[in-house]
Amino acid sequence: MNIFDSIDAVPATFGPVAVTIGKFDGVHSGHRAVLERLRAVAAERGLRSVVVTFDRNPMSLLNPAACPQPLLSKQQKLERLATTDVDAALVLTFDRALSEVSAEDFVASVLAGALDTKVVLVGADFRFGARGAGDVALLRTLGEQHGFEVVVIDDIALEEGRRVSSTFVRELLAEGRVAEAGQLLTAPHSVRGVVVLGQQRGRELGYPTANLERNSEGFIPADGVYAAWLVVDGVRFAAAVSIGNNPTFDGVPEKQVEAHALDQDFDIYGKRVEIEFVEYVRGMVKYTTVDALIEQMCLDEVAVREILGVPAKEAPKK
Repeated sequence: MNIFDSIDAVPATFGPVAVTIGKFDGVHSGHRAVLERLRAVAAERGLRSVVVTFDRNPMSLLNPAACPQPLLSKQQKLERLATTDVDAALVLTFDRALSEVSAEDFVASVLAGALDTKVVLVGADFRFGARGAGDVALLRTLGEQHGFEVVVIDDIALEEGRRVSSTFVRELLAEGRVAEAGQLLTAPHSVRGVVVLGQQRGRELGYPTANLERNSEGFIPADGVYAAWLVVDGVRFAAAVSIGNNPTFDGVPEKQVEAHALDQDFDIYGKRVEIEFVEYVRGMVKYTTVDALIEQMCLDEVAVREILGVPAKEAPKK
């Protein structure tokens, strides 16, 4: 997938194209259905398929107090978009200047100008341009002027009628329902960050952990213990992951993410790793004794092994 970080980066000969526009936070199953339709339309008409998206949620600039936490970092989003087989992503920097571009100028400079767009796929509630002044009706009018067609696509709904959305995925993750969130995302939800030195309590208890830096990428699920995969240099290791402030001990930061890789004891300090969440195991509990905590950690390991299908390591033969 080609990635263009501005309209100036798009080669003059790249078009003509079919385009869809949006935040694409999460690149969930609803997004993937749109992108599959985009690719089909592009193939039918001999066009290239392009996603126009932004480097951040526009609300982070326009209404920061109401802006939700992103599901993915920009890099994570681009990696997931690359798995959809679209030809290119145009990532626009959403700054004050872009927020003040009128709907008409956006179409003229981005869609008609840089991309030579012939088809635009959008949802029925699509808004664009300064102060959201542009809607589907205006887009169709501008399309007639600039020579592109507008195709309105329906939302993807679940069997129970709930619309697939980034908001729904965030709600699931905030409740610890990582398995259900993964189904909507069509892949395990993940967070990514550099491993930093912690307080070494896990090692003292016989369960060394990799602690992620505070500003890790990706939406951190609810506090609790999870079965997950720890990805280090492209290799996946079964792991029990704890999120929270570990209430048994004082001084642990809020939303600390710690991963104990089963059957491994390696030095990965300073490495950027990824944690892929598979299933919620239990909530965070304050234990009255360290022995009680160790006993529970043993039970957690058994549960994680069962969920991930990882047998217990055999004791060495005497």
